[in-house]
Amino acid sequence: MQQLLSLIQRHKSGEPVGVFSVCSAHPWVIEAALRQALQRGSAVLIEATSNQVNQFGGYTGMQPHQFRDAVWQQADALGLPRDRVWLGGDHLGPNAWQDKDAEQAMALADTLIADYVAAGFRKIHLDCSMSCAGDPFPLGDEEVARRAARLCAVAEKSWQQHGGEAPVYVIGTEVPVPGGAQGELEEEEMHVTTPDAVETTLGVHRSAWMAQGLAAVWPRVIAVVVQPGVEFDNHSVERYQPERARQLTRFIESWPTLVYEAHSTDYQPPQAYRQLVRDHFAILKVGPALTFALREALFALDHIEREWLGEHQASHLCATLEQVMCERPEQWRRYYPGKPHQQHLYRQYSLSDRVRYYWPLPEVSQAVEALLENLRQNPVPLALLSQYLPEQARAINAGTLSSDPEDWVLHKISEVLTDYADACQPAAKEHVS
Repeated sequence: MQQLLSLIQRHKSGEPVGVFSVCSAHPWVIEAALRQALQRGSAVLIEATSNQVNQFGGYTGMQPHQFRDAVWQQADALGLPRDRVWLGGDHLGPNAWQDKDAEQAMALADTLIADYVAAGFRKIHLDCSMSCAGDPFPLGDEEVARRAARLCAVAEKSWQQHGGEAPVYVIGTEVPVPGGAQGELEEEEMHVTTPDAVETTLGVHRSAWMAQGLAAVWPRVIAVVVQPGVEFDNHSVERYQPERARQLTRFIESWPTLVYEAHSTDYQPPQAYRQLVRDHFAILKVGPALTFALREALFALDHIEREWLGEHQASHLCATLEQVMCERPEQWRRYYPGKPHQQHLYRQYSLSDRVRYYWPLPEVSQAVEALLENLRQNPVPLALLSQYLPEQARAINAGTLSSDPEDWVLHKISEVLTDYADACQPAAKEHVS
């Protein structure tokens, strides 16, 4: 990915630039990100995880080439050139098969990596930190690195077979739990990664790369995942404090081709993203905050619909979603502790946003479509819209947003994307469409 390598080089030369990674499979989130890239004249990085997308379909039902095609189809429809759509794979390794012994899980991970690269994914996060059946816990640094190097070799072979631009790699395992902390932040001690830990990670991985005959590939390792001190749980956010990460910031300055990748950066204030990029956390991952914004918008439309049309005509999206989540608790049960009312509040409003797993279900998607169609057929008064979606009402009144309720949802998602884009692309100017 020459464009991404060039961006990293610009950052290492002193420009306060970075890239944010959209970690979501929801088509509206992806559309909002593609639209923003089109308006700004920029590229967009979209990543899938090994749980979302794999050779068996993952929880999205899509294999890597199918996810690629879905994203490209959306980009083509908008007129965004494909070379401005960067595809990445997040947490690629044996994560989805931890119940199997290490060799079985790694054989499946080999196929996973090969399929991602064959499909055109070019930013590859190699994550072999998880213990498989029969492994010690935690897995030692050297074994993590050895397995990651094995997968890197598989990726390189797949690239050589299928052609295209050479992949770039992200290593490191010191990441927050995907989707936010499982416990409450006040019950957990936030540990910022130490420079010694980063040095160890880089050392053992570089040695493993050399042992695999991948010395020529090592310069395409562009980032290491660390914990800069950002996190969120169900209801609170640990904000970035630059002084806590000062040693980390100084350490990476001595590595001429490397930056940091920060996970779980959702819900930070806008200035935090600028500070993170300045401090060499030049790759920022965001996921739940985007679907949280989507949920906020759809819940607002549910309230608007019920007030505007009455309960008898309403689609009852919120009620449908609550019923489906209670009937199928697998995606939220272990994340939402407490008594039934507390669990209800978490299901509806948690920052970890386990709602995101339920939008594709037929009952829920049908309720969403009914909601949108009701509001299309019965245009909402601006005053009522302003009560629940004030920013969108202002944009409509200014003539910069259409009257279609789906566009209001996309606009709400774009508010989150804008905070990231402004931090990562400070010199970019939006094109007037």
